[in-house]
Amino acid sequence: MTSSLFRGRSRRAKAHIRVRVTHAVLGALVGAGWLMLPLMTAATRRPVPATSPGTLADAAAPGQGGTSAADYVLPLIAVAAAAVLAAYGYLRRVRRTRTRTTPGTTLPGRPAPPTVADAERQARIALVLADDCVRTSREELGFVRERFGVGKDGVGLRGEAGGWAREGWGEKAEAGPPTVDETRAGAIPATGAAADTGTGSGAGAAHGGFEAEAGARAAAGAGAAGARFEAGTDADRPTPQETKAEAGTQAAGAAPGAEPAGGTLGHPPSETETQQRATAGGEAESATAAFVHALRGAETELVAAFAIWRRYEQGLPEEAGARRQALVGVVGRCAEAGRRLDAQAAALDQVRGLEGPGAGVALDVAEGRFRGLAARTVAAHATLAALRERYAPSATDPVTGSVEQAKDRLLFATAHLNATRRSIDTADGDGTARNLRAAEGAVAQAETLVTGVERLAARLREAAALVPAALTGAEAELTAARHGRSRTSLATGELNARLAHADGVLAAVREELTGTLPYDPLDALRRITRAVDRLDVGRSGVLDTAALLVARTSLDSADDFVTVHRGAVGPKARALLSEAARSPDTGSRTAFEADTAAREARGLAERDVRAHGTPYPDTTTIGLPGAVLGGILLAEDPDGGPPATFGGPATRGRRHVRAPG
Repeated sequence: MTSSLFRGRSRRAKAHIRVRVTHAVLGALVGAGWLMLPLMTAATRRPVPATSPGTLADAAAPGQGGTSAADYVLPLIAVAAAAVLAAYGYLRRVRRTRTRTTPGTTLPGRPAPPTVADAERQARIALVLADDCVRTSREELGFVRERFGVGKDGVGLRGEAGGWAREGWGEKAEAGPPTVDETRAGAIPATGAAADTGTGSGAGAAHGGFEAEAGARAAAGAGAAGARFEAGTDADRPTPQETKAEAGTQAAGAAPGAEPAGGTLGHPPSETETQQRATAGGEAESATAAFVHALRGAETELVAAFAIWRRYEQGLPEEAGARRQALVGVVGRCAEAGRRLDAQAAALDQVRGLEGPGAGVALDVAEGRFRGLAARTVAAHATLAALRERYAPSATDPVTGSVEQAKDRLLFATAHLNATRRSIDTADGDGTARNLRAAEGAVAQAETLVTGVERLAARLREAAALVPAALTGAEAELTAARHGRSRTSLATGELNARLAHADGVLAAVREELTGTLPYDPLDALRRITRAVDRLDVGRSGVLDTAALLVARTSLDSADDFVTVHRGAVGPKARALLSEAARSPDTGSRTAFEADTAAREARGLAERDVRAHGTPYPDTTTIGLPGAVLGGILLAEDPDGGPPATFGGPATRGRRHVRAPG
């Protein structure tokens, strides 16, 4: 076993130890010699010379009980040597204490073990970085799959129209609310649902031509959307004007000359066309299968990391050693997620070929989505204005500012799409790849913002149609509770209190429905389902559907906000959102938990954005602050830094971008 004298010392410290041992041995020998000196002199026999009596008496006088000066020489030498050695040791120790950079006996050259605070900070950074990498990789992979003709048919990449957080939450309410007898009433028309983004070629746009073309299409889309939500129409049924508006919006968003998905108008696709499409789809899937697999693996690792982190925040495990291991597990999971994406980054660049012949096709895809969004943004502005007139302010709070942010992203995309076209003309491969990736990121976030407005309009219509059925189902639950059919035995006073509370909530909702003031249908469903849930009678289908609709809406809203503000959102909001998305899509109880967690995550994310502030407030570059806040640019340089690309922490910033002049 190593002695405590040597424990914690470096190899080069052995020389100093040898010097100290030598000094100690030398001092011991000197002291021993000094002590033995009287014995050595006493044994000496010297002849006494004959002298005169006077002289003999004088010579013998010093030896008669006195000492000579020679007797003090050796002790003085020993004392002086000990003092010198002590002073040297003291000065050396003081010098080492002042110049030491690590506490205790830490080995030089080896980092000190991280404290718990350091490990927590490292875990937070790893979670945010891994989540950003996954979201960015999903966005770029969506463009790649669209380039090969997959991913826009609704069966492609998970969460392509939104975020990964909504995985597992089915569209149960889309099939229409069940009536009191548990039968479906048919699909609810969802005015304002996401229109086709359009994937036409769009080649041949001139320098700066996006502004004029977007303005023309936006004007066409505005006229189509103007008839939405006309005053006096039935809130639960689309009017002919709304149906025409939806058709106009979809037509504006579709690419020029694109055929319907089923072949020519009125005719199903032939067997040859079907076979060709199947072959093309198989080739496209094989071309992107490795990237999809890497993204799936990264998502799985990230979800596991968030789950460990949430347990850690809740105080589990309790042992100090286990908690430290949990933090190590979080960092390890995030590192594995990044490694999976980094491993496929070079292969994806080779497939895309943005520096060479693949740039033209990729630019066509981005331009097609850009043109569709230009019209949809104007339509979303009209839709949002109509929603504010029809519903209470709380109903539209989740999408407040979304249209303005979408326009900001589109302006940023316009500048970089035009810069991409110029780079292609000048054969600047690096500039093409940089600017195109920046434009794609802006287009993807603009689509997220616009889709959020359209989706909220559809959900509000669904909620408004579901409120009467939810009230009827809630009344049936109250009647069953009054007859003692609650699954939980409650004291009489407690049961009466819960019944009174539920009666009050239902009465307030009925008053809102019959009143003249606008109300929030989603909030009404939330209050109804939560009030009746306290009775614990056994949920009816209509109330389950209502609870799931509310939870899905909260999840979508929170995930969209994190996606378009990921440059400022911290790990706590992201972890809470991941936990909400992991709740199983069954029953109202889990729906309540998911709704609560998603709303809390949205609040935390908004707080993070407010604390972060506006990046680059003094810049004159159009759309730069929004691009940095949204994580489109990585904020590593004064011009915003490189665009975020497919890959992990080691490869996501491999393309640098300069602000177009």
